[in-house]
Amino acid sequence: MGWLKRRGVVAGMMSAAAAPAVAETIRLGPPVHDKGPLVFLDYDQIELDAAYDQAAYAPLLGQIIKRYASLSAATRVRRGQPERFAYGPTPIEKLDLFRGPHATAPAFVFIHGGAWLSGTADMYAFPAEMFFDAGAHYIALDFVSVKDAGGNLAVMAEQIRRAVGWIYHNAAQLGVDPGQIYLGGHSSGGHLCGVALVTDWAARGLPDNIVKAGLCMSGLYEMLPVRLSKRSAYLKFTPESEAAMSAIRQLDRLRVPVTVTYGGDETPEFQRQSREFAKASNATLIAVPDHNHFEMALTLGDPYGANGRAALGMMGLRTASSTRSQ
Repeated sequence: MGWLKRRGVVAGMMSAAAAPAVAETIRLGPPVHDKGPLVFLDYDQIELDAAYDQAAYAPLLGQIIKRYASLSAATRVRRGQPERFAYGPTPIEKLDLFRGPHATAPAFVFIHGGAWLSGTADMYAFPAEMFFDAGAHYIALDFVSVKDAGGNLAVMAEQIRRAVGWIYHNAAQLGVDPGQIYLGGHSSGGHLCGVALVTDWAARGLPDNIVKAGLCMSGLYEMLPVRLSKRSAYLKFTPESEAAMSAIRQLDRLRVPVTVTYGGDETPEFQRQSREFAKASNATLIAVPDHNHFEMALTLGDPYGANGRAALGMMGLRTASSTRSQ
């Protein structure tokens, strides 16, 4: 846990010249409490709940998420509206395609976060320009909320798999090189990305390496502590679904290179899970100092940022100056 301090000036009846400086302190992490019985590792219930609640470690999350929307709106002004395609039978199963400058090109397919509850492809248009400038297509997926799926993460995972398969089968229409489909996701989208990467694609009549490489950003890869946290209020698990939705337990099916990223100011559990998944999967691990969970998502649109650089690197692409050091 940590502390964030900032200086303020007393206002009101006191004159500005006479006003003393007052330190306002915002506490990061779980609230002060008496240690309770251990629930998972060295966490009691209050600590575990905080470790799976980004608001406890990123108090300005609302402002950062608004930035996703404003940056995405600006991207659409500059690049135009994306093409919209249905990849499945339900109304939510659609994707936004921002075409790159070439008729046929690699594609980066993005799975948004939102605690499995919220978020839309529309909010995550902002990385499109970076991929365009590097000669690639950018595809953002829409999919069901877990509440609308009755708490069943498998419904969400199946939609992601269906989207990947649809993109592969319709690559010619989309201008996508079917041998260069890359998958990435942030937060709960990072979890769904991990689950997709360990899919038995051959059992679905698709190539084992239908996804050429994956970028798991600030995600979760083991569902046991998630089930024990307050997120169990809306996530429904059986022992079988807990195992199936834990990518770290399915690594015998992993066939492609993976990059895992996380921020140094994320919750301790998001950091731990990223490190353990990367170690178990022999993934490239990128730890980014001084970035919280929501700031990490913004770096995907920046060729100099951690996730933007990682995405371009795994695709073998670069923008005009994306090799500049951070």
